[in-house]
Amino acid sequence: MKVAICTLGCKVNQYETQALEAELIRRGHTLVPFPGPADACIVNTCAVTAVSGKKSRQAVRRAKKENPAALVGVCGCYAQTSPEPAAALGADLVMGTAGRLAFLDRLEELAAGRPGPITEVDNPMRRRSFERLPAGGLEGRTRAMLKVEDGCVNFCTYCIIPYARGPVRSLPPAEAAREAARLAGEGYRELVLTGIEISSWGADFRDGTGLIDLTEAVCAAAPGCRVRLGSLEPRTVTEDFCRRAAALDSLCPHFHLSLQSGCDATLKRMGRKYDSERYYQSVKLLRDHFCCPGITTDLIVGFPGETEAEFEETLDFLRRCAFSAVHIFPYSRRAGTPAADWPDQVPNAVKEDRARRAAAVAEALSRRWLERWIGETLPVLFEEERNGLWRGHAPNYTEVWAAGDGLHNQVREVRITSAASGSLRGILPEKAPPASGRGGGGAPDF
Repeated sequence: MKVAICTLGCKVNQYETQALEAELIRRGHTLVPFPGPADACIVNTCAVTAVSGKKSRQAVRRAKKENPAALVGVCGCYAQTSPEPAAALGADLVMGTAGRLAFLDRLEELAAGRPGPITEVDNPMRRRSFERLPAGGLEGRTRAMLKVEDGCVNFCTYCIIPYARGPVRSLPPAEAAREAARLAGEGYRELVLTGIEISSWGADFRDGTGLIDLTEAVCAAAPGCRVRLGSLEPRTVTEDFCRRAAALDSLCPHFHLSLQSGCDATLKRMGRKYDSERYYQSVKLLRDHFCCPGITTDLIVGFPGETEAEFEETLDFLRRCAFSAVHIFPYSRRAGTPAADWPDQVPNAVKEDRARRAAAVAEALSRRWLERWIGETLPVLFEEERNGLWRGHAPNYTEVWAAGDGLHNQVREVRITSAASGSLRGILPEKAPPASGRGGGGAPDF
C-alpha cells in the first residue's frame, strides 16, 4: 500500500509516527506525503487542548476529502479519549495510544477485505507494560528520538493526557542503552530522550532508580552522540541530578522545565506539585552547574480564576527566571478535566490579551538570550538547507543559520555574528577558536 501519515502534537507522537513508518517500510509498504494520493491515510491525533482536537478532526476530514477511496486510520490521544466522535468522521479504523503494531495489523486486514469500520480502544488505566517500538528519526532527520517512558499520574486539573495514556511505564535502562548504541551506530548525531512525563521514568520499577541513572546509561552507550532530555518536571532538578548531569560531556545543556504559571495560587489550582520558589531553585541549580544553559518553558495564561494581579506575578517570574524561550498557550477548556467545569472561566478576550503581553516579555527575554552569543563560537549540528543557508542547533538548543556546502548531519563550529527572528546567524571560520561541545561562551549576564 501507499500510506500517508499526518502527525499532530508532541514529540511522543512524532516518535510513534516514525515507529509506524519504520514498521510500514519493513512490511513492504510505501510512504507518501500526506494526504496522498494514497491507499491508506493515518492520522496520529492530539488531545492536549480543544484546539488540538479540532485540528485532529480537520486532518481526518481532509484525508477523507482528498482520498475518498483510501482507508483512513485514526490513532493517538484524541482517538483514545473521543473514539465515537473520531469514528463518526468516517474513519475506517479507530484505535488509541497503545497497540501500534496491532493498529497496522488491522489496517492491513481492512485492505485485504475485512469488513469495517473497526474501533478498538482499551482502558489505559489498566496498562502496566511499556510498549516497545522501533526508535529512530523521521526521514532525513539528524536527530533520533528514543521513547523511554509512557503515562502520567500527575492529574493536573487542566490536563486530559493521564486519561489518554494511563499510568507510568518505563523502558528498562539496559534496553534504552542498547537502543542508544544502535542509533549512534546508524549515524544519528543526537538522541532525544522523550516520553509523556520522563521525570517519572523508573517510578514503576520501585527500586530507587531515576532519570539521571537512565541518562548516564544512555550517554555511556552512545559516547559520540549528543543526548538531549525532553520536558522535565522541576522537582527532578536536584543537587545530585545537576552534579551527575554536569559530568556528562555529551549531555546537551538545554533543559525544558514545565512552569505553566509563576503565581503560587494559580499553580495550586492547576494541581502542580511545586511552588514558584521550588521552581526557581531548579533554575538556579542548573545555572550553578552548567555554563549558560538554555532553559525553556511552557506557560498557560487565563487559567480559571487567574486575576490580573496573579498574571502580573507570572510576568515578573518570567523576568526573574530569564528564560531563553517561552511557549505560551491561552488556557483551553478540555472536557473531562476538573478545570473545564469551574465557574470562574476567564473571557477569551482577556486570555488573548494576556497571551500577547506574555509574548512581549518572552520576546524580550529571547532577544537578550540570543544577543549574548554574538561574538561567541558554538558547535552546531546542521539539519537542513533553506534558501541557500543551513539550519541547525547548538547544544543549548538555540537555532543557528550559516552558509556552507553539504553540511547535513555535520557538527561544525560557527562564529556567531548576529541575532534576528528568534535565531542566530554565523559563519564557518576556517580556524575557529575552540568552542565547548556543550554550549560555549562565558558566564551568563543575567
